[in-house]
Amino acid sequence: MNDQLERMKNQKGFIAALDQSGGSTPKALLNYGVPESAYTNEAEMFDKVHQMRTRIITSPAFDSQYILGAILFEQTMDSKIEGMYTADYLAEKKGIVPFLKIDKGLAEPSNGVQLMKPITDLDEILQRAKERHIFGTKMRSVIKEANSESIKAVVDQQFEIGKQIMAAGLVPIIEPEVDITSPDKEQSEAILKEELLTNLNSLKEDENVMLKLSIPTVANTYKELTTHPRVLRVVALSGGYSREEANQKLKENDNIIASFSRALSEELNVNQSEEEFNAALKEAVTSIFEASTEKTGKQ
Repeated sequence: MNDQLERMKNQKGFIAALDQSGGSTPKALLNYGVPESAYTNEAEMFDKVHQMRTRIITSPAFDSQYILGAILFEQTMDSKIEGMYTADYLAEKKGIVPFLKIDKGLAEPSNGVQLMKPITDLDEILQRAKERHIFGTKMRSVIKEANSESIKAVVDQQFEIGKQIMAAGLVPIIEPEVDITSPDKEQSEAILKEELLTNLNSLKEDENVMLKLSIPTVANTYKELTTHPRVLRVVALSGGYSREEANQKLKENDNIIASFSRALSEELNVNQSEEEFNAALKEAVTSIFEASTEKTGKQ
């Protein structure tokens, strides 16, 4: 755990987001060249997506030289790769730190935001995550409008659950995503930064979090957060940008690394040969790594 903590805090690289869940899985599979007609129920769908993730994780291009951590979906955590639970395979075979997506999806939009749905089995999930040797967790909310009270509610909910996660001995990734199509995205980000600082300043010395944020409209909006003593790392989601655009925007921000999902896998296809697949993944991995390390100052 201490080795993983040191890795996440100080080493160069990025986090691969492999955590598409029930709602986003059909789209992820379709982008990979697997149509909905290729499976008849949810179990078969998850088998297909586990095959896709296994192919990514076992690829020689999925290398700890570039990738610090990987975020998993619950079913992926409970599945095996080459006879090992996925988190163990990542940590032991690849040297990559495993995270788990724990949220249950988004509530309906209300006052310009989407809070998280209640996580009714949080204690049970955290216990299983520890048994599966997970390092940290991730949970997502969405901000669509610059409503101060609503943004405060999003951040307060994230940190309230985050404190339970820290108490269980795991590191939470706090993810209040600002919708990249929001007409007042810049204003939302200014409000969000202040709410994040307020909550970070209330943490105890042994309480540390990571932040996963949309790439800001104004470069270096979040620079102050990257040096906060309670923040292990600030990572950026691609948020619907293409990999090229996400990489370019990321390069403008000091000390922020990528945690991309679609932008990582957008050129991968089930029908590619192993050579083609590995080459496409290698190109994605190295370009995201370069964007993540251009202005981080990490070793």
